[in-house]
Amino acid sequence: MKTKLKALALPLLLSSTMAVAQNPLFTDVFTADPAALVHKDTVYLYTGHDEAPNNDVFFEMHDWLAFSSTDMVNWKKHGPIMKATDFKWAKGDAWAAHMIERDGTFYFFTTVRHDETKPGFAIGVATSKSPTGPFKDAIGHALVTDDMTKHTPNDWDDIDPAIYEEENGDTYMFFGNLVPKYVKLSDDLLSLDGEIKTIDLPNFTEALWVHKKDEYYYVSYACEFPEKICYAMSKSIHGPWQYQGILNEIAGNSETNHQSIIEFKGKSYFIYHTGAVPPKDGKPSGGRFRRSVAIEPLLYNEDGTLQRIIMTTEGLSKGK
Repeated sequence: MKTKLKALALPLLLSSTMAVAQNPLFTDVFTADPAALVHKDTVYLYTGHDEAPNNDVFFEMHDWLAFSSTDMVNWKKHGPIMKATDFKWAKGDAWAAHMIERDGTFYFFTTVRHDETKPGFAIGVATSKSPTGPFKDAIGHALVTDDMTKHTPNDWDDIDPAIYEEENGDTYMFFGNLVPKYVKLSDDLLSLDGEIKTIDLPNFTEALWVHKKDEYYYVSYACEFPEKICYAMSKSIHGPWQYQGILNEIAGNSETNHQSIIEFKGKSYFIYHTGAVPPKDGKPSGGRFRRSVAIEPLLYNEDGTLQRIIMTTEGLSKGK
């Protein structure tokens, strides 16, 4: 019995004397749909903000949150950077977003619900000179609206923008629900430069993310439902994409799964959300509409394929 007590005491001692980045990262606020940006020596983490009072009805999301870290362990909170209704043409619903930086300007591509002039979910773009905002609508109208794509009868099939910039400056936006799509953006990132194309990916649901390492491009995405994260590889941003299978299993207590992949100070990381926050002060636990962001290391095999993500409660607290 004494041995067990000593084993239990050790983590308590460590947590009181050093910064520990356990999963989920934040337990005082519900965060979802992570999108991380590495800028200079800092990681900026942008998340949706789940505010549903319980897990029985649907998502309630009004604004986006930002956090920053220089070591992936200690995180600074910056509060809301923008509300969905800051887009005057939007009714609300601050769903998944993605941030990039170009020439000192930060471009925030977001999912919101459009007003009745173009009903359905749409993608907007906002800009700021600071990675933590405030952000303002950059063009005064949506970049993509539901009437521009008719691949499904659903009005939420244009969600989850993810931006990828080629070394030559060509920039593409990946997005979609049930049907994966991508489109080239104009040089100023404020309009489309070409037709919207579809991608051949098995079992696709949503949450596209594109990154590159060495000679390979990787597209990861939420697959099936409840959602896992699957991925495919290619030697071109235009494909063809070779399916590689599951990267991350169903995240605990959450039917959705949404990932962000970055490289920071020579290491790669997989950022995702779960429903793992326990009940606190008599309030409902985390769950399907009350999600929380977590981080794990991402490892590559010698042939370039990705090792399966092992979800942990310790996260990066073990110096991974």
